[in-house]
Amino acid sequence: MPFVDSDVAIEEASGSKTAELFERYGEHDFRDGERRLVARLVDGEVRVIATGGGAFNDPRTRQILNERAITIWLDAPVDVLAERTSRRNNRPLLKKGNPAEILAKLADERRDFYSEAQIHVRSSGDGAHGDVVETIVAAIQKHLTK
Repeated sequence: MPFVDSDVAIEEASGSKTAELFERYGEHDFRDGERRLVARLVDGEVRVIATGGGAFNDPRTRQILNERAITIWLDAPVDVLAERTSRRNNRPLLKKGNPAEILAKLADERRDFYSEAQIHVRSSGDGAHGDVVETIVAAIQKHLTK
């Protein structure tokens, strides 16, 4: 299936990096624009859409995604998230302190929102990428046959 990362789509639509937009307009306005973009993405062709970690916090974005898409919480331990997010310097919320500590705090704050996803898949970071994909596909198939 085609894949789109909502942060990349935001950058392409705006001509600016997400971190720059976040800094220039603040989180509230960034999330408002993100919600509008996500709404356009889910109304387009069938595809896999990866959203940034904060997108699902917005109740309107969460509602759009849960009503028009199959939502998956890909749940990984904080140390795995810290390693993954360290590969790129594009996470504005992680620039204001120790990334692992910030990720732990965000995980606690966002857990209730993420739990509203239709599917919950745990990822330890130990296995092969293909194993996680197979787990996700199996979970989607199970979800669709309910």
